[in-house]
Amino acid sequence: MGKRTDLEKGVSHYSQPAPKPWFSWLVPLIFVVDSAIFAYTMYVNDCPATTEAKNCLFYDHLGRYSFQPLKENPLLGPSITTLTDLGALDRKLVVEKNEGWRLISCMWLHAGLIHLVANMLSLLFIGIRLEQEFGFLRIGLLYVLSGFGGSLMSALHSQGPNPTISVGASGALFGLLGAMLSELITNWTIYANKCTALLSLVIIIGLNLAVGFLPHVDNSAHIGGFLSGFLLGFILLVRPQYGYVSRKQIPPGYDIKRKPRHKCYQHLLWIAALIVLMAGYVTGMTKLYKGQTIKYIPLQSINS
Repeated sequence: MGKRTDLEKGVSHYSQPAPKPWFSWLVPLIFVVDSAIFAYTMYVNDCPATTEAKNCLFYDHLGRYSFQPLKENPLLGPSITTLTDLGALDRKLVVEKNEGWRLISCMWLHAGLIHLVANMLSLLFIGIRLEQEFGFLRIGLLYVLSGFGGSLMSALHSQGPNPTISVGASGALFGLLGAMLSELITNWTIYANKCTALLSLVIIIGLNLAVGFLPHVDNSAHIGGFLSGFLLGFILLVRPQYGYVSRKQIPPGYDIKRKPRHKCYQHLLWIAALIVLMAGYVTGMTKLYKGQTIKYIPLQSINS
């Protein structure tokens, strides 16, 4: 009997082993796809064919792939016409021409080389770690749905007398940041240095949002992506509470008191986030196709 009691005592203090990290392949694939699409965009753009070759940046070295003049595109990229033809977000085309696919296609385009490099560095820095923790399926859904939310928010902004276009993965990337914050909140019990982690994340998010006030940056897409990702984090990134042990990890013949997989507040946050997210998407799409807009925020000719 004494021997069994010792074993039971050991099992009662048994902790769930750390999950094996996922192999990250989706985020690197997105990196490759975005880079390839930018190269194709520059091929289609063919600056020398529409602009005097001497005005195309780096024409002697890049030829057909040379960039538009800086006064037209300071981000080292193609023309607005090329971006529009390939799927940039244009509110007028979405509403009047029923080209709703632009809400998704625009996140795979980039306004210029500077824009592409900045976004891809952020993607690799943030995305790989998240994919290793939560797997490609959840992070893939998070990335695309956050990008859609950013595009929807961007399209809902009245752009004044000078129509603009919007391209870039920024909305999706801010969705990853928003999801990191909600993941920290909903999985609060498993973190050791809670306040430090929260403060660090808030500072990073604040600095990134501040970038939205620079020229040629569409902060509405950043905000829409961040809010979508924040809500999606409560839905997709829920983890078992601290102290939870799966039945599969308990040796046969031992019966111990187990904690529920998730706390009550995690279930409540999941339900509330799902309701708010769906309501936001439906309301946004309804407003968009009814021609309604959100308060005007001045934007530049090409938005990131």
